[in-house]
Amino acid sequence: MKVRTRVAPSPTGDPHVGTAYMALFALCFARQQGGEFILRIEDTDAARSTTESEQVILDSLRWLGLDWDEGPDREGAFGPYRQSERLATYEQYAKQLVDAGHAFHCFCSADRLTEMRNEQRLKGETARYDGRCISLTPAEVDARVAAGESHVVRMKVPADGICIVKDRLRGEIEYDWSQIDMQVLVKADGNPTYHLAVVVDDHLMEISHIIRGEEWINSAPKHILLYEYFGWEMPEFIHMPLLRNPDKSKLSKRKNPTSIRYYERMGFLPEAVTNYLGML
Repeated sequence: MKVRTRVAPSPTGDPHVGTAYMALFALCFARQQGGEFILRIEDTDAARSTTESEQVILDSLRWLGLDWDEGPDREGAFGPYRQSERLATYEQYAKQLVDAGHAFHCFCSADRLTEMRNEQRLKGETARYDGRCISLTPAEVDARVAAGESHVVRMKVPADGICIVKDRLRGEIEYDWSQIDMQVLVKADGNPTYHLAVVVDDHLMEISHIIRGEEWINSAPKHILLYEYFGWEMPEFIHMPLLRNPDKSKLSKRKNPTSIRYYERMGFLPEAVTNYLGML
């Protein structure tokens, strides 16, 4: 199996040093294994994504010497490498999940969902979708969609049982399925959420090792379930520790500069920045 890793930033502002941190380890792991490193742009948030921000990401990573084998400016066999150019692909796989009974159309309003979650919290329960729309018949769904009723597509999640997440750094992590929400996969505007797009892209781009921040560990059960629904082989998870402030809080621009460009403007050598990140 050829090792293929990736970094997948969103072009919604200045590139965060956390992006450089993940890119560094993904690149080094790929090079160590004789593999390939891919840059993918996750720009499905059309309201916030800009071409200017994308260019700054490319320039900042290159300033650090973190170059890629495939990406939006370096086409390979698995492109396109911008999610906004892959919307038809996500639509195809979302439909596949619905047709197979692994996902469903949900017409619940935001007010209804807020009321539901508040009631669950008052009872000391985990706030998660209660499955109201799962029982809608295909005819009911078609009629409501044809009428233009706002809706999303949600994935089905087992009501009970245990999901085991295998992580190269952390070993096996157990999750009770009853604590996992029926994740929205397609938003009301028709765009995919991160959870659908990342699984589809990682599979189609033959990513073998997913190196990402530990804040995504709790999403791993949903991604594992999607791989199972599609009948795809799972990549290996490697969830990296977060970059933190001296007080152990999550690194944020409120306390410290987090933009890669800040360190470039302040005259730091790129080798010094990557060396520091590599020693964390």
